[in-house]
Amino acid sequence: MESRPFVPMEYVIRLARTPWERAGYHALRREVFCAEQGIFAGHDRDTIDETAIPIIAACCMAGMPDRVVGAVRIHEPEPGLWRGSRLAVHAEHRKLGRIGAELIRMAVCTAHSLGAVRFLAQVQEQNVLFFRRLHWTSLGAITLHGRPHHDMQADLVRYPAHGREQTWLLRPQPRGREAA
Repeated sequence: MESRPFVPMEYVIRLARTPWERAGYHALRREVFCAEQGIFAGHDRDTIDETAIPIIAACCMAGMPDRVVGAVRIHEPEPGLWRGSRLAVHAEHRKLGRIGAELIRMAVCTAHSLGAVRFLAQVQEQNVLFFRRLHWTSLGAITLHGRPHHDMQADLVRYPAHGREQTWLLRPQPRGREAA
């Protein structure tokens, strides 16, 4: 029998509420932005973390959140203007392709429900097309942390305010073989 790694079929995307979710949120950011991409040394925390709302994606086992595999944060630097930053998805879970999109959706819809009239993010250049597919517009190229980025704005019409603290992402079930 072939041994295959566990592939979760269910993810929860929600505001990080518990200590283990917050710890996993920071550990994933450190893994992606420090170890993998080398953008920061040691950690990526800054003053925004003091007021930001952390959002996570966690894979589930038996319907219960098990491990943080996605992260993003949102904050309101001025009334009505919200920003998202530090979007990260664990390398083993990027293949699914929908975790990042669901984190973005949760971030923008949450901010919209909290009064956002504008939502911006500074997006790494290699992710600009992905954001455009999700109804974002580039406001121009910039350099941030020595790397090319774009200032981008979400089309809030595409992200209705929902006020939910969590949503679910179900991975499509593989089709079984038909019995002969």
